Amino acid sequence: MRRRLPPVRLAFVLLLAVAASSTAGPRPQPPPPGDATVPGAAPLQPRPGERPAEPPIEVPFEPGAETHDLGPPALTTDAGPLFPLRRIVSRLGGTLSGEDGSVVLALGGTRVIAGPGNPVAIVGREIVELSQAPFADDREGLLVPVDLLRASYGELLDFSFDWSLEAGRLTARRGLAATLPVVVEVVHLQGVTTVVLRFPERFDYELVERREAVEVRPRRDRFQPPIPIPRVADPLVEDVRVAEDRVRIELAPETRAESYVLERPFRLVFDVVRAERSRSVAEEVPGIEPGRPHQGLRTIVIDPGHGGGESGAVGPTGETEKDLTLELARVLRARLAERLPVRVVLTRDEDASLPLDTRSAIANQNKAELFISIHLNSSLGARARGAETYFLSMEASDARAAEVAAAENRGAAELDDPLYDLQLILWDLAQSHHLSASQRVAALIQEELNTTLGLRDRGVKQAPFRVLMGAAMPAVLVELGFLSNPEEEERLKDPAYRSELVEALVRAIGRYRSEVDERAARATAQGGPGGAAEPTP
Repeated sequence: MRRRLPPVRLAFVLLLAVAASSTAGPRPQPPPPGDATVPGAAPLQPRPGERPAEPPIEVPFEPGAETHDLGPPALTTDAGPLFPLRRIVSRLGGTLSGEDGSVVLALGGTRVIAGPGNPVAIVGREIVELSQAPFADDREGLLVPVDLLRASYGELLDFSFDWSLEAGRLTARRGLAATLPVVVEVVHLQGVTTVVLRFPERFDYELVERREAVEVRPRRDRFQPPIPIPRVADPLVEDVRVAEDRVRIELAPETRAESYVLERPFRLVFDVVRAERSRSVAEEVPGIEPGRPHQGLRTIVIDPGHGGGESGAVGPTGETEKDLTLELARVLRARLAERLPVRVVLTRDEDASLPLDTRSAIANQNKAELFISIHLNSSLGARARGAETYFLSMEASDARAAEVAAAENRGAAELDDPLYDLQLILWDLAQSHHLSASQRVAALIQEELNTTLGLRDRGVKQAPFRVLMGAAMPAVLVELGFLSNPEEEERLKDPAYRSELVEALVRAIGRYRSEVDERAARATAQGGPGGAAEPTP
């Protein structure tokens, strides 16, 4: 069984895997393996007095269709056979290494993580539940079930596996090389050019990075160039060329590219920026002493929802969302500046209309490390109550979240842009860099609102809010109550109650800032780069 895993949950599961492998008690020794020990095999985790593990093994992939005899199992249990992963890698290819008691198998651009005693594995960002837990053998290393091989080599590299009980042997066959159509998308927004290469399936590739260009080279498949050939007119990317044996992204002078992978569909994403954008914040922001690392949370942008001709939600007595969010934002600005202290910028400080894209652009222009958009909720019924906090996702976490996002996005002129869908995808990619931190901020805000004010917990959710899409930093949208509920409207009209809401937000932001400072201090102490490190829960 495979399940998609958010980055925060992924880290949590990895910690569980490490804990399981480190706390497992003595295991019975398996019978002698039926296949010769792979050269270089070593214990998974050296014990006191034993020699350290051998260096990681790396075996290149061979092109073409091929059949491999992977031999007999090293151990057979009631749940089925277990095979030495080192033997598999030595015959099928890949890179195998150890990490904190677990084993990491690198297949192309994907990491597969498994550990002894843990019946789940991590393939990319997905959890794979195994028929039985892997077993650590001192001679053969990690022994794994066939379903792990199918979830890794099978899904990623098109290998099929056949276990013959009669013959007592496992064979693997790799399919013929495929021809993969390539879809190229290039968009430039706010100083960053994003190049997205979309493929119908995952494949094995090599990434070659040079100063003037980045190339994606398939190791065994071939590319099918798009028709018509895309023409690129961009300040940071000079051209994108697709040939059968490579995709070449030609960079403008004095630029650099950062890449990452997205699934479903499989995409290689490249963010291209000017090289000077990598200089330190101290060189760019007045008030920060040059030569000192930029640590912690220095600038926060608060966005009072709606304004001008957009009143937002309206309560039974006529109280408007745009007025209350502005009052809340002004008090929050004063409290944050006094208590943390930090520099706080409001996207609007008067009753004025402001496009959604402009709000996140203000955060980017002020080089904020945190963006919070404040809103009040509304419902067709009068009984809905409570607070909920959102961070960005292309897909809403539930139907109600989709409705809220649609309501907050309503009236945005940007939605009429023919490139809106593409921009939505690209901003989702940009926010994926801050997904963990955004989720953490949302969780802290929701916790403070629930525990200190006794509000009904409507949870932390995800939805495609336009106002969060342009933010190049951790960003959340918080709905502080239902203005459509007569009781909550009366409470929201009370300055004392609004002060309590603000206090809850200040405490949450303070806790997040402490986590950022702690991680940055640890990184500096360990000789790593300083900066506003993003915490994980």
